[in-house]
Amino acid sequence: MFDIQEELKKLPSKPGVYLMKDENDQVIYVGKAIHLKNRVRQYFQSAKNQTPKVQTMVPHIKEFEYIVTDSEMEALILECNLIKKYRPHYNIMLKDDKMYPYVKVTTNEAFPRVFITRRMEKDKAKYYGPFTDVLAVKETVETLHTLYPIRKCKKNLPKEIGKERPCLNYHMGQCSAPCAEKISQEDYRKLIDNAIRFLDGKHDEIQKQLEALMQEASDNMEYEKAAILRDKIKSIQRISERQKMDNTGLGDCDVIAFVRAFEEGLAQVFFIRNGKMTGREHFTLKASEHMSRSEIMTEIVKQFYSGTAFIPKEILLQEEPLAEEKVLLQEYLSIKRGNKVTLTVPQKGEKHNLVELAWKNAMITFEQFGEKIKREEQRTVGAVEELQKALGLSQKITRIESYDISNTQGFESVGSMVVFEDGRPKRSDYRKFKIKTVVGANDYASMEEVLTRRFRHGLQERENITEKEQKFSRFPDLILMDGGSIQVKAAELVLQRFGLSIPVCGMVKDDKHRTRGLIYQDREVYIPLTSEGFRLVTRIQDEVHRFAIEYHRKLRENKMLHSILDEIPGIGEVRRKALMKYFGSIDKIKSAEVEELLEVSEMNIKAAESVYAFFHPDPPREE
Repeated sequence: MFDIQEELKKLPSKPGVYLMKDENDQVIYVGKAIHLKNRVRQYFQSAKNQTPKVQTMVPHIKEFEYIVTDSEMEALILECNLIKKYRPHYNIMLKDDKMYPYVKVTTNEAFPRVFITRRMEKDKAKYYGPFTDVLAVKETVETLHTLYPIRKCKKNLPKEIGKERPCLNYHMGQCSAPCAEKISQEDYRKLIDNAIRFLDGKHDEIQKQLEALMQEASDNMEYEKAAILRDKIKSIQRISERQKMDNTGLGDCDVIAFVRAFEEGLAQVFFIRNGKMTGREHFTLKASEHMSRSEIMTEIVKQFYSGTAFIPKEILLQEEPLAEEKVLLQEYLSIKRGNKVTLTVPQKGEKHNLVELAWKNAMITFEQFGEKIKREEQRTVGAVEELQKALGLSQKITRIESYDISNTQGFESVGSMVVFEDGRPKRSDYRKFKIKTVVGANDYASMEEVLTRRFRHGLQERENITEKEQKFSRFPDLILMDGGSIQVKAAELVLQRFGLSIPVCGMVKDDKHRTRGLIYQDREVYIPLTSEGFRLVTRIQDEVHRFAIEYHRKLRENKMLHSILDEIPGIGEVRRKALMKYFGSIDKIKSAEVEELLEVSEMNIKAAESVYAFFHPDPPREE
């Protein structure tokens, strides 16, 4: 039995992170402290001086854990990671985790490339973004490759120059083939300089050059060449119009504002790069209505910039962060960026106007999505509450896990685990299991193996909560088994073996194999067929079926793929795996051109031509 008062006496006077847990061993709050002993003890003192949020949370705290760090900065970083991992109820949560695309120019290479990436590294390359319009970014990069024959391959140049023939991109006029010394490094750099000017927004200069070349081609009656140049000019004009924004003169900065109503809210972020607006994004958020606006802004900044690749030198905020957090946040962001970052709450001038504009956009977007948010809330969280009520459960249901087994007459048996949190699928937590100990079509034994592996891994991970790869440590509040009472018994047996108490339900089918209700504690629970709770159960059932069948089909295809690819000269295990990972099916490999096969990192021209020739043999000659 956890004695809170006794454990408070053991707290160290050091910086660290603390995790508050409820009666179901779920983490409900994560916080950091420069002095763990003083900070954690404050929660259990007189409620008179506590904030409304703390007053609401403390009665639910049944135990706590803590992790000592060497500094408050380390505690901040660990706090951000643990909030993302556990998604505690009493921490503010941004609901949309997005990784924005950037355009990367590898100026650190002898023969640079231009491509889209979602990871920004400290590698001396040149990055543009972030961009929120993925299609626009793809069109921009495709236009660049059309304008300038820049290489797309990943060859290590100049080390690999002359080792292979030029690929099809060269013969199609889409690459200048530096790999075969068809262009000098100096001339190739001119192409890259032009590409950089284009990405810098100097479209007028490039357009004038192309217009002059088009006129020259037309005068020389080279109409085909003139038409190609005309199409390039149109592409530039289209991109230029899309990117045309007033120059703010602010350089690189982000602008953040938010609105909220009760526990729902929306944060708006404007991205300004080189003085121009490159995009904007909004995030719905969930925060206790007792949280102050400064608290919310502090958490938005923490969570958003703990995951984003690029941090600008200045961040304009609608609200001041918590006074005790601001200096540490600026230091943390400065370390991530590599030089000084400033958090500013402008009171007047152009910066203030931008914050006001972000706030107005947040208001408009929140009003537009208000009804949609309510409907979605009823469809998800409301459906979970209906399910909880129907089952007569006292504890709150947040996380639901469902399991299914798939095989073909006992062949390649697999298990699947899907996860729903607050009524929404959490695909990052889905897991696949290839059955290892069961032979033949034995769903009961297969399910027992899957659940045993799942909870054994989870308990092992819980022993080391700072471990980076935490795949199973979060346990469900409810388990849904696709089968009936037999599958429920298998699950209950495993949970009993591990000393765990988690409600388990089975899905009851009618004569047409359609779900009509749930079986819980050996009794059938009726759920109205038109209710959101019933619709949630069927969505979970469909999803766990889909995930299991998809994995089973992939294993069967991979087995066939192995046998076919083994017959191709020059394709060993490494290239075979690379092809499987890139294309995913035999049909796609069969229909791939040599150019597409070369996109696979492990393939060279000889291997690509070998694969192509295998699936496209020359027709027999007539005698």
